[in-house]
Amino acid sequence: MTGLTATAPDETDLGDVPDRKPALTRWLVIGAAALVAIVLALSLLAVTDNGNNKSAAVPTADSADAGFARDMAVHHQQAVEMAYIVRDRTTDEDVRRLAYDIAQTQANQRGMLLGWLSLWNLPVTSPDGYMTWMPMGHMSHQMKDGSLMPGMATNTELNQLGKLNGKQAEILYLQLMYDHHMGGIDMARTCAEQCAVPQEKKLAQGMVDAQQSEMKVMADLLRERGSAPR
Repeated sequence: MTGLTATAPDETDLGDVPDRKPALTRWLVIGAAALVAIVLALSLLAVTDNGNNKSAAVPTADSADAGFARDMAVHHQQAVEMAYIVRDRTTDEDVRRLAYDIAQTQANQRGMLLGWLSLWNLPVTSPDGYMTWMPMGHMSHQMKDGSLMPGMATNTELNQLGKLNGKQAEILYLQLMYDHHMGGIDMARTCAEQCAVPQEKKLAQGMVDAQQSEMKVMADLLRERGSAPR
């Protein structure tokens, strides 16, 4: 899928971040976290109370559980990609730290979502396209022309981010990620309301809470740079 494959981390100096591991280790751990998350997801759902627990039922391919897992995995993949891009376009520690935290969290969550789909023996893509599980009127953030889902950046925007440096790169990254979170929160809030698997509902609500907090940080960082969310 064009524009959705994250560049593997290299040994580019990421700057000194207090109380953090060495730069390369910090970014390599993102990939490791995804693998660990898959194992945790499989273990978590494999352990159920007993056969008469309704939550143990396997979701269907057209369920909100499956749709959210498929679409949010793609949504998260782009967030990780944008973190890798901005990592190489700025030396600002605050932006790099935010990007690292988002990438680590979303790589981990993506691993869990894909792990659940594997456990449920469901395809990771839907023949009906993206967002078909979302009820009408649940998206407050409209999709841009050229993006796969609401909140996601277009290939043109990703290419632009890859050509900027310093403050300009920081501003565009923060604006794109702010939009990205807006779309992701709508999706996660819907799953928290409509998904049937308790573990997935809990994960979705955690996404809502964490991303709302991160949006406040992004707004503050944009204000410090004389800008604002778009």
